[in-house]
Amino acid sequence: MDVSQYLEIFLDESKEHLQNLNTQILELEQDSENMDVINEIFRAAHSLKGMAGTMGYKRMQALTHDMENVFSEVRNGTIKVKANMIDILFQCLDALEEYVSSIQETTEEGTNDNEPLIKLLNDILNGNDAGATEENIEEKSESTPTAAASQPGEEPWKKIKLDDTDVSVIKAARAEGNQAYGITVYVQESCLLKAARSFLVFKALEENGEIIVSEPATQDIEDEKFDLDFSLIYLTEDPLDKVIAKITNVSEIEKAIGGVVDISGVETEKPEETAEPSEKPEEDREAETTETTPVSVSAQNAVAVPAKQEKKAVTKPVVNRTVRVDIEKLDVLMNLVSELIIAKNSLVSASAVEETSNTTFNEQIEYLESVTTNLHESVMKVRMVPIESVLTKFPRMIRDLTKKLDKKMELYMSGEDTELDRTVVDEIGDPLMHLLRNSADHGIETPEVRKARGKNETGSIFLDAYQDGNNVIIEIRDDGNGIDVEAVKNRAIERGTITAEQAENMSDKDIIDLLFLPSFSTAKVVSDVSGRGVGLDVVRSKIEALSGEVEVKTKLGAGSTFIIRLPLTLAIIQALMVMVGGEKYAISLGSIETIENITPADVKQVQSKEVINLRGNVIPIVRLAEVLDIQSKHDANESMVVVIVKKGEKLAGIVVDELMGQQEIVIKSLGKYINKCKMISGATILGDGEVALILDTNALF
Repeated sequence: MDVSQYLEIFLDESKEHLQNLNTQILELEQDSENMDVINEIFRAAHSLKGMAGTMGYKRMQALTHDMENVFSEVRNGTIKVKANMIDILFQCLDALEEYVSSIQETTEEGTNDNEPLIKLLNDILNGNDAGATEENIEEKSESTPTAAASQPGEEPWKKIKLDDTDVSVIKAARAEGNQAYGITVYVQESCLLKAARSFLVFKALEENGEIIVSEPATQDIEDEKFDLDFSLIYLTEDPLDKVIAKITNVSEIEKAIGGVVDISGVETEKPEETAEPSEKPEEDREAETTETTPVSVSAQNAVAVPAKQEKKAVTKPVVNRTVRVDIEKLDVLMNLVSELIIAKNSLVSASAVEETSNTTFNEQIEYLESVTTNLHESVMKVRMVPIESVLTKFPRMIRDLTKKLDKKMELYMSGEDTELDRTVVDEIGDPLMHLLRNSADHGIETPEVRKARGKNETGSIFLDAYQDGNNVIIEIRDDGNGIDVEAVKNRAIERGTITAEQAENMSDKDIIDLLFLPSFSTAKVVSDVSGRGVGLDVVRSKIEALSGEVEVKTKLGAGSTFIIRLPLTLAIIQALMVMVGGEKYAISLGSIETIENITPADVKQVQSKEVINLRGNVIPIVRLAEVLDIQSKHDANESMVVVIVKKGEKLAGIVVDELMGQQEIVIKSLGKYINKCKMISGATILGDGEVALILDTNALF
């Protein structure tokens, strides 16, 4: 069977299961007796085993099979969860992630059998407190459903209890020459897809008969909520041996046993709509005095009896309402929405130059504008994913660093449900990971130092995400040592980054910004946790590539806070259109603080740079015409338009010739050939077909 078509689904679901296992094992470490967590880990390991086996990844299947075995014993209470077991399980997860990474890159799982890990898992199985020996394991195998069911007179199908409707259906079937068989089907222990095999059994039987009851219920069988056997009551005109042969012809079915259903001595269970006892047929009332069998009433596979159909309607499962969509398909959809917005802008431009106002035409444009705005918002919501998908790996990372660095640390996260554009979420993981490792390595002190400073021995690292207007803010803070500004200053002078004279005139904020320079590090010893002189510069460049910004707040001895501000979307934005020297430019509204009219007399000189005093704040100004090397058309003696833009807490004024107004614009990439100009982040097509460049105000700072 060619399974390559399922590779993407396999990778997606494997990553989900591994994330889930990481989270659940962390919870298990805190509460080793939590059966819900233990069951969830067992189910995730079982699902991974089945998926890996189906795809033909035998090494991955073997490792997850042994993990499943361990948790099977934990569920049974024969093994207790201990600290060393948690460490081994995390090593197993790392090995599984290696398999998945290799499969993603090469479609092959690699050649690492992870035998040492499998041996450790088997040691847990064989060396537990209950003293699991080979004899014990053999005793356990003798008590499996297969062995128990083989004892005469104890077939599981005989434990199915029939209600009045089932009995009447069986009687009606016999009157038409059919027979009712009780059958128990046993699936091989090595079977990977029990639900699929049971479906094939059901399908084979329903070709020439009808299943009226199953134990467990059909939905549970579909969800693999059964061990190695299931039972059913089957109506058919075929002889029993032919029915059994049909079942055993399905691969990975070990055997099937069955017999004719005897309803003469069966106590029936009344469905809710059953008639009063006085209205029952005589033979049913007599049957109530006979010996009863254990109960399990099914609720599926309706037959041509009204009461049976009503039972099925009650237990109909809720259909899954989510669907996986390739991000490339969403990109195509977003591009079409973008073109629609450009077309709308063209119509708006056309209507603006009409001398006579056409009311109907304008109404249609307003309607089109409303539709395109709603369509854009809908597509954006489809592209939005919770940031949780990135954050789930961090608690495990901090746990490992706690052991590696021999420190006591706790990670507290909030706002995991905050949503970001999928393209942003895919890129933000590495910068966040580096900042967290930075906090753990450089920020949090050793327990001895913290105790001496009067702090709690356990350091705290916080990761908070929340939405702020059209931006998402992610804060990473710690209660550690904070940044030693003097140490940074001395290191910068030592490296020749700045002179001693420059250092004297720099604010603490400017000195901290030096940490974001390439290869700048204050670490005296290079570690594999953080440092290596590569880090914060990469963090900043990655975040700014996403049209975001990062700033730092710190207090020596109290801790540091890194604040990341990211746009919700990278595709369509509200922008202010400005004119400089006859050319049109767009500035994102999200980066604009205010717009001011300034007279030439208001412009002052500070350290040979132009500044303005705006309501008590000294703000540097940038003459856009000079930066872009354009001849300004503005009269130097007249008041000028200054757009005040912000980057974190910093403000700057951009001098433009004139304002054109606000407009919804579509960001088009300039491509790899024009990526040297940092001030231009992209381009947009205006309503009249003209191209306007989009200014990156962060770069102007």
